[in-house]
Order: sequence, then C-alpha cells, then structure tokens
Amino acid sequence: MANPQNAATVAQRSNKASPKSANPMAIVAPVAGWLFPGLGHFIQRRWIRGLLLMLAVFVMFFAGLGMQGKVYALNTGDLLDMLGFVGDLGAGALYFIARTMDWGIGNIHRAVADYGTKYIVVAGLLNVIAAVDAHHIAIGKKP
Repeated sequence: MANPQNAATVAQRSNKASPKSANPMAIVAPVAGWLFPGLGHFIQRRWIRGLLLMLAVFVMFFAGLGMQGKVYALNTGDLLDMLGFVGDLGAGALYFIARTMDWGIGNIHRAVADYGTKYIVVAGLLNVIAAVDAHHIAIGKKP
C-alpha cells in the first residue's frame, strides 16, 4: 500500500520543477537574443551584460565587413563554406541585413579580407553563446 505522505512529497517536488520548464522567458529570451544581439539580456533587465554583448557582436561584425570580409550564403559545396554559413547565421538580423544589402561580397585579392571573414563568423558564434547565456538566466541556472 502506498504511503500518502510520500505521494504528497513527490507531487510537491514535481510542482517545484514545473515552473522552470514552463517559463515562457526561457524561449523568448534566446530567440530575441539571437535575432538582435543583447536583446535577450535586455528583456531580462541585465543591462550591462546585454550592452557589452551587443557592442562586442556589432563591433566584430562591422569590423569584419569593413575589412571586406565575406558573408557566406547557404550552399551545399565545400564543408568550410557550410560551417562559415552556420557561423554567420548566428549573427541573426545582422546576417539577414548584410545579405539583403549585398554586404560582405568578399575580396579575395586582399589578405585582410580573410581576417574580416573570420571576424564575421566569430561575431555570429559569440551571439549564439550570448543567446544560450540568456536562456540559462531565464531558467535560473545563472544568476
């Protein structure tokens, strides 16, 4: 025969775990943070962290464009081009704006353009890490 006190304890434990998983901010914050760098932190009132991440991603992305770096398009060719696309896509709206405005065509005749390409990819990867950080804050894993 089951002990009713144990059943109540199990129910309390499951109720405590539910709010973390049912938190809508756990979905909204990382998506917003991916779409616009730093926004996932701003909507959680993490002003300084959001501002620093936004500045880092914007500066790296536009410095890469200033060095005539390449913004990768969706492709099925070379593996490194596909990985570059995934990294660039991490920049969210910055990637879509750059593709729409035909920025980041790339200049293969300049050595600094290769560094610019890496800046753009790393800006996207940093933005993905920032979105994951916003998710961890939303679920309470990080103060």
